[in-house]
Amino acid sequence: MHDDAQRVVQLLALRQQRLVLAESCTGGLVASELATIPGVSQWLCGSAVTYRCDTKVKWLGVREATLASHTAVSEAVAAEMVHGVLHRTPEATIAASVTGHLGPDAPAGFDGVIFIAVVQRGDPERDERFEPRVVRHVLHSQDRQSRQREAALLVLNAILDALQD
Repeated sequence: MHDDAQRVVQLLALRQQRLVLAESCTGGLVASELATIPGVSQWLCGSAVTYRCDTKVKWLGVREATLASHTAVSEAVAAEMVHGVLHRTPEATIAASVTGHLGPDAPAGFDGVIFIAVVQRGDPERDERFEPRVVRHVLHSQDRQSRQREAALLVLNAILDALQD
């Protein structure tokens, strides 16, 4: 994971981009991994660890209606999380969010399912709001800690993909 974090920081520097994160199931692991890279403070604005639904609403502006109709583990919530954290961090130019259920005791159909969203700030002169790229993943790992690391790695890879476009 360290190599991917290092590549993210290198690309952020090369593209002169600043990143902000909204992490749920990863519990801040993505930011923690990025923070091991010297000089990252120039490119990483921070990470909002919004584990609970109420925190997603209050910190990121996720709508209660979205949570009620889609659940926290959904494409819609990942999209609202990423827009919320980018909107609340004016210096950031790219944002990523992750939400999911790492288990155990997940509801049927949700065990090991995560959603990752990435969005880049639009053209400020046109107040353009781009739609995020949201991807659903089913984690292959079986235990919670391995799933958390797998999810964090997938977030780093999604950021890399967005920066390379």
